[in-house]
Amino acid sequence: MATKKDIIDILKTIPDPEINVSLWDLGLIYKVAVGKKGNVLIVMTLTSIGCPLFSTMESLIKEKVGEVSGVTSVDIELTFDPPWTMDKMTKTAKMELGMDI
Repeated sequence: MATKKDIIDILKTIPDPEINVSLWDLGLIYKVAVGKKGNVLIVMTLTSIGCPLFSTMESLIKEKVGEVSGVTSVDIELTFDPPWTMDKMTKTAKMELGMDI
């Protein structure tokens, strides 16, 4: 059966299509839940409401998370509450982007 840790480990490998830093490290993933039957719910946000690359990110997430053993379905819920800020980024993301930490 897939675990939350399994899903997070995969999310850490999925890059934002524009800046090539993981969606996890950018702080775009707000929640990961794995149901008893292998259904996965990911609640995420975007850096901006009008981001044209959500469908690309959604496809990547569904593909990669769907490959995890025990996952039967992947649902992605998009939210803007709370809004994303750079404070949500990990130190790793900030270093990769050359930001002063």
